[in-house]
Amino acid sequence: MRAVVQRVKEAWVRVNGEEVGRIGAGLLILAGVAGDDGPEDVLYLAQKLAHLRVFAGEGRLMHFSLLDIHGEALVVPQFTILGDCRKGRRPAFDAAAPPEMAEKLYEDLVQALVGYGLKVATGRFRQMMEVGLINDGPVTLLLDSKKTF
Repeated sequence: MRAVVQRVKEAWVRVNGEEVGRIGAGLLILAGVAGDDGPEDVLYLAQKLAHLRVFAGEGRLMHFSLLDIHGEALVVPQFTILGDCRKGRRPAFDAAAPPEMAEKLYEDLVQALVGYGLKVATGRFRQMMEVGLINDGPVTLLLDSKKTF
């Protein structure tokens, strides 16, 4: 399971012009599920996201976690972050999980974050979405449960 994580002052997601999710200060998480992902990948990523120290405090730029600041998370499904662009000009998505499997693990990730006591908003699976944000920093990080980077 992969995530592109951005520290934000606020973020929102719209589907067909309707706002379906909005958060204040916290993390925008673009989440992609790989075909070989399972429950252990969900738990790893949720734990990492909840405890990742990327918020300023006590004189340090990256000292507090999402839990520490009582921040919010906007989790948006995005299979394209599993795209492989190493060959040719068109991304290959062979590594992405089939939609039914991906949707379940995506929902499991959302529930795992809620289980930490976080306020979590979401995008909509298999929908065209518009995502907006006010980046804070900017701080953008890449996470992978298989620790490939």
